[in-house]
Amino acid sequence: MTFGQFLSILRARWWVVALVLGLTVATTLVVSLLLPRQYTATASVVVDFKPDPVSAFAFGGGASPAYMATQVDIVRSERVAQRVVRNLKLNENPQVRQEWLDETGGEGNIEVWLASVFQKQMDVVPSRESSVIAISYKAPDPRFAAGLANAFAQAYIDTALELRTDPARLYSTFFENRAKEARETLEQAQSKVSAFQKQAGIIATDERLDVETARLNELSSQATMMQALLAESASRQAQAQSGQGDRMQEVLNNANVSQLKADISRAEAQLQQLTTRLGDKHPQVVEAKASLAELRSRLDAETRKVTGSVTVSANINRQRLAEVQRALQAQRDKVLKMKAVRDEGLVLLRDVENAQRSYDALLQRFTQTNLEGQTTQSNINLLTQATPPLEPSSPRIVLNTLLSIFLGTLLAVGTALLLELMDRRVRNVDDVVEALGLPVLGLMPKPGTQLQLGAGRISPMQQRLMAPLPQSTQGA
Repeated sequence: MTFGQFLSILRARWWVVALVLGLTVATTLVVSLLLPRQYTATASVVVDFKPDPVSAFAFGGGASPAYMATQVDIVRSERVAQRVVRNLKLNENPQVRQEWLDETGGEGNIEVWLASVFQKQMDVVPSRESSVIAISYKAPDPRFAAGLANAFAQAYIDTALELRTDPARLYSTFFENRAKEARETLEQAQSKVSAFQKQAGIIATDERLDVETARLNELSSQATMMQALLAESASRQAQAQSGQGDRMQEVLNNANVSQLKADISRAEAQLQQLTTRLGDKHPQVVEAKASLAELRSRLDAETRKVTGSVTVSANINRQRLAEVQRALQAQRDKVLKMKAVRDEGLVLLRDVENAQRSYDALLQRFTQTNLEGQTTQSNINLLTQATPPLEPSSPRIVLNTLLSIFLGTLLAVGTALLLELMDRRVRNVDDVVEALGLPVLGLMPKPGTQLQLGAGRISPMQQRLMAPLPQSTQGA
């Protein structure tokens, strides 16, 4: 179909086009005027992502799409809608209850029914590049629409706060019970420590062990010193018992021994002079020999006396060493026992410390969750309140009229073409050529048309002498 044929069809069936277009536009206007006016009120809230001063937790970790989508689902939830019903106390309104009874016959819950009705007229639109959420409500009354929009915003804020505080309250109860158990455990551990200290007679934190350890070290030093003295005394005793007592330092340093040795030396010198001068048998020589023998006897006695004191000193050192060793062993056993008692006490003290740390941690968590459960500030804040709109949001008469003109034109043209296909007629030369497949030799003027011949005038016959043949005929 050529564009000329299309125009010829529209000219021929202009009344159909005009009728369909007029009916479409008129129907749209009538329906738009008859439809009740709907007013849309919008309230907006903003989601705050600053850290919570109580828990130092950033809500949602930022304005992520998933978090914002979750908030939108919360606004659209039945829990928020039912809170709107309870806040406005619409379930107590006799008129509303009568409407519910008429529609449902009293079956179900009136809050659920009202919530479903409100959800149908409510719309939530999150901002693409910010954390603002717009809550809109459509109703025939502008004040009612604004009131419901504000009610949904407030119910959303309250519900978001409940979603934070309810788990915190549950956690608070849990940590409170655990803290009580931890406190009982701590008290039992402290009682064990007290009973043990009373029974053992020792305080694990006192200085008794340090004093006893110092005494043990002192005894150990004394034992070492006594062992050295005993070794020296035993060495001198052995020297004295081996016949070399006169060479001992004690003997050499003894004044009596030194005096006797001097006397013996003088007596020996005198005896030698007398023997040389008087002979061996002289009474003076015999007397000198007797005197010398007595001096030597006294020297041996004095030497034995000095060496005997060395033996006595060695025996005394042995006894003292044995006593020190016995005291050292007793002190060592005492210190070991005290260490064992102290270690047992330290174990009990560690149990007390562990119980104390566990109790402190649980008490801290209980305090934190208790504060979170008692908070009254949500991270959702009202940005703008909805106000009664001055102009209705629907129906939009101008927009509906423009759309009806566009759609009516398409419908009218389609109707004209459909009628033409059902009743095909020859309306111009192209229709003749297409229908018969023969060339057109000339055109007859319409009845009543006056032909004007002359210079500058072209007759209809001259305008079309030969029509082009169809493509199928030329091919033949």
